[in-house]
Amino acid sequence: MNDIPRQPVVSSDIASIGYDPVTQTLDIEFKATGVYRYFSVPREVYEGFLQTPSPGRYFRQHVLGKYAWEKR
Repeated sequence: MNDIPRQPVVSSDIASIGYDPVTQTLDIEFKATGVYRYFSVPREVYEGFLQTPSPGRYFRQHVLGKYAWEKR
């Protein structure tokens, strides 16, 4: 799978996020640990990232432990 373009977010933990709607793949770049790819993520979850005032909290509530992932 190719790289997914990411856009910066305002967060102390997360640098950027990107999403591929065709494959439902979410990329999250963490400032401390790099890029992680999450699979079978609904588009609404990505859109929530774009709207939340706290991406780190949103990640913990809506992504962490809910989707298969790999470190990029």
